[in-house]
Amino acid sequence: MNSRPSDEGGAIRRRRECGACGRRFTTYERAQLEPLMVLKRDGSREAFNPDKLLRGLLLATEKRPVAQEALRTFANSFEDETGAHEISSEEVGRRAMAFLKPLDEVAYIRFASVYREFDSLERFIEEIRGLKDT
Repeated sequence: MNSRPSDEGGAIRRRRECGACGRRFTTYERAQLEPLMVLKRDGSREAFNPDKLLRGLLLATEKRPVAQEALRTFANSFEDETGAHEISSEEVGRRAMAFLKPLDEVAYIRFASVYREFDSLERFIEEIRGLKDT
């Protein structure tokens, strides 16, 4: 019957009519895009999961004065803003750290300690000194 863009251009809304019974109904057509793939340190690949990124951000910001909505927005928009089909887990971590740094330095250090796999107190102190120098 008719078609028009819907969902801010992300879908096509179509009004249709059943040829058998004459009832009208609506369908939505959306492009099925390939998911963003994350290349992990061990060489394996997995589909990007915004919930996994959000969990890491929430852990880093636990008991810190950071709005959870900002974390959700970052995690949910990450895939759209990446603009690639594949990204390394290191790059995901770098971008998350860049996001956290201006929000909360303690959360940044917490996230960095897991992401950079600090194996000594010296590495931890180096990261804190680097934060103070910027």
